[in-house]
Amino acid sequence: MLGALFTSQAQAADVAVSVQIGQPGFYGRIDIGNAPQPELIYAEPVLIQRGPTRYAPLYLRVPPGHEKHWDKHCGRYNACGRPVYFVQDRWYNEVYAPDYRNRHGHGRDHDDDHDHGRGKDNGHGRGHDR
Repeated sequence: MLGALFTSQAQAADVAVSVQIGQPGFYGRIDIGNAPQPELIYAEPVLIQRGPTRYAPLYLRVPPGHEKHWDKHCGRYNACGRPVYFVQDRWYNEVYAPDYRNRHGHGRDHDDDHDHGRGKDNGHGRGHDR
């Protein structure tokens, strides 16, 4: 019986949620590429640790407050020794994510027929605005 308890706890720990780039809950590195110019939280990149190697800046979307205490959170993004620009949530949700979905064939046109009379938003939130 004790073994069954540990097995069920281990299985529960393996549950994960996958959020893709272009979705409201995504936080992490953004490849700007040909996307529209990002709107930034700070005009200058943030750099926590200077190292002997120079890196190109990263563009990141992070949860609210992470940019204020970047020294505590940069390790999660493998970005402590890199200059980082934090993009604004509004820009990510309204400009980058729709552009990304369109460029990668994940447009919302196919969902329009399946809203079952609830409207296009279906009451889903739009993330955090800054």
